Amino acid sequence: MTNPVTRRADAERFRTLHHGQGPLVLPNAWDAASAATLVTAGFGAIATSSGAISRSLGYSDGEGTPPAEAFAATARIVAGATAARGPGLAPVLVTADIETGYGLSADALVERLVRAGVVGCNLEDSDPRTGQLVPAEQQVERIGAVVRAARAANTGLVVNARVDVHVRQDGPEATRLERSMGRARRYLAAGADCVFPIMLSEDADIGAYVKGVGGPVNVMARPSTPGLGRLAELGVARVTFGSGLHRAALAALAGAAETIRQGLAPWEG
Repeated sequence: MTNPVTRRADAERFRTLHHGQGPLVLPNAWDAASAATLVTAGFGAIATSSGAISRSLGYSDGEGTPPAEAFAATARIVAGATAARGPGLAPVLVTADIETGYGLSADALVERLVRAGVVGCNLEDSDPRTGQLVPAEQQVERIGAVVRAARAANTGLVVNARVDVHVRQDGPEATRLERSMGRARRYLAAGADCVFPIMLSEDADIGAYVKGVGGPVNVMARPSTPGLGRLAELGVARVTFGSGLHRAALAALAGAAETIRQGLAPWEG
């Protein structure tokens, strides 16, 4: 485990990357091998994907993974990324997708994150058991508690507050964007460093979000979202991919398996 001074310096470096000239692009890993592959490709900062981690461990997404296994997998991702980093280079920065926090108190959650070696985390605002949004006031309190616990632990943990209004298709569509932005503003005021309106896809909506919330915005890149260049033009601060890379890897595996089934080695297909 890194010492508190180094840990805080790494977190502050990660926070600064949310305010650069272009988006902070964070591909999502799910195990040590995928993390090492991303670092070898040149990424100095990566994210995890709870959905991909869950599926790779044989659990369902939505906090189906036991917390001990989820944090152990996260620690292995950090270790894999660290081992792949070349000598003389700054440490790889890893931020963790921890869903709603697995029912842990703010203090316990921060302790687990520190032990895993990450510099940031996502916090979701819907209940995976019901699929419903939690009251905004409740999530504001949760974010504030995590920020205070991180401060008390002398870590500069970067909090990415996920806004689930769009993915849950909450309420009337006509007011969805403004209600989502209202939550985002409150989360930033509570101490979140970035907001993540997952499944926000339309060019105009993304642009309005960036202009309207008053803080860094994370967009999950998918086939239905604008490309990376356009997201940069819109002022998006951070781009992630969810479980998209995991699905792409499984698709490649399926293709190789089909080649083998047809009687050829994968490199012959």
